[in-house]
Amino acid sequence: MSNSQAASAADSATLAGLDAWRDLPIKQQPDWQDRDEVARASATLAGLPPLVFAGEVDTLRSRLADAAAGHAFLLQGGDCAETFAGATADQIRNRVKTVLQMAVVLTYAAEMPVIKMGRMAGQFAKPRSSDTETRDGVTLPAYRGDIVNGYDFTPESRRANPDRMIDGYHTAAATLNLIRAFTQGGFADLREVHSWNKGFAENPANARYEQLAREIDRAINFMTACGADFEALKRTEFFVSHEALLMDYERPMTRIDSRTSQPYNTSAHFVWIGERTRELDGAHVDFLSRVRNPIGVKLGPSTTADDLRALVEKLDPDREPGRLTFITRMGAGTIRDALPPLLEAIKTIDARPLWITDPMHGNGMTTPNGFKTRRFDDVVDEVKGFFEAHRAAGTFPGGIHVELTGDDVTECLGGSEHIDEETLATRYESLCDPRLNHMQSLELAFLVAEELGRR
Repeated sequence: MSNSQAASAADSATLAGLDAWRDLPIKQQPDWQDRDEVARASATLAGLPPLVFAGEVDTLRSRLADAAAGHAFLLQGGDCAETFAGATADQIRNRVKTVLQMAVVLTYAAEMPVIKMGRMAGQFAKPRSSDTETRDGVTLPAYRGDIVNGYDFTPESRRANPDRMIDGYHTAAATLNLIRAFTQGGFADLREVHSWNKGFAENPANARYEQLAREIDRAINFMTACGADFEALKRTEFFVSHEALLMDYERPMTRIDSRTSQPYNTSAHFVWIGERTRELDGAHVDFLSRVRNPIGVKLGPSTTADDLRALVEKLDPDREPGRLTFITRMGAGTIRDALPPLLEAIKTIDARPLWITDPMHGNGMTTPNGFKTRRFDDVVDEVKGFFEAHRAAGTFPGGIHVELTGDDVTECLGGSEHIDEETLATRYESLCDPRLNHMQSLELAFLVAEELGRR
């Protein structure tokens, strides 16, 4: 057999493995009415260019390895569920701006690089607690995100439409185009980003953060006086991520890299498995165990030490630095009991995953007037519990994963703006879960900075 024949055979075997998920139990998928339509849409996706490239993915894996070793910190944030209508230049810019602002504060406090990652350019599919929704006696399929169906409560809108996956691809491509322009074209200049934060800290409601903002200002002025190369600080790395939920989209976006002959999911740099789909014998875990991307797994309060060990064996058998990230979403009232046993368990195996906290998803509630929301104080308390558990265990609290927007929405209670239940109705825009607004996101960054200073 020639070398080219051997390579072709290896590629065929790899591709066959990538389709093993089709014979496994699977959850949270749409009820497609026409499989031929799905096949045509997937074939179209398979022929489109990659959204991200293998070299970028490899760079991120290296950065995450640094974070797992305690030499960097991951900031991951963005919409709970992106919408096609929300992919405007202003909204994308505001989300990127918010992440950049948070990152400056965290970089100064941590005295280490902050990896910037958006829940962007692909976070279009959402798991649901029920397959259907009933209003006024009418039952229709649940809204599963713009990549599957529409939010309007009509039979036409709620029909699962495979062509939406093509729309999702093009929306993600447009979003990535803007992200790259913003982060490489001077918008991310450290001096400009810091000036935005100074305005935030000078607000009387945020006076407690003004001292830190002044310290950062002095540091930047010192660097300028020393002739620091600010050309290099006008650009920044920015990676994108989403939950790898919709398999008819993720599979055709997975390609064999010509350089390494390895499969890469080119829909995002980083993809994660949700709490609802992390069954060891399920389709999602099997599929993501076979791609080269760094991957995350959401861990809820019911996660056991045995679950943890089994996930490591399945998803990171080679113990590759930067490969595996555990995203804890325990709830403020639970994290101090649920997380420590997992941190102790990881010490018993030869693995060093990156640990980050998602302080949003374990703290949901519904107000008497029907709004899904979260209390800012609960979000902060879960972050504090995360850091406390790591300090006690001697492990590294390596990052934070938050649902946020750069806009002035009113979806989460509390914060320096004192959003109350009545205020929620004034600008509640999320179609799924509530997000921190711009001000709440920056306030959280300063609070996390205080925890980083105590680590």
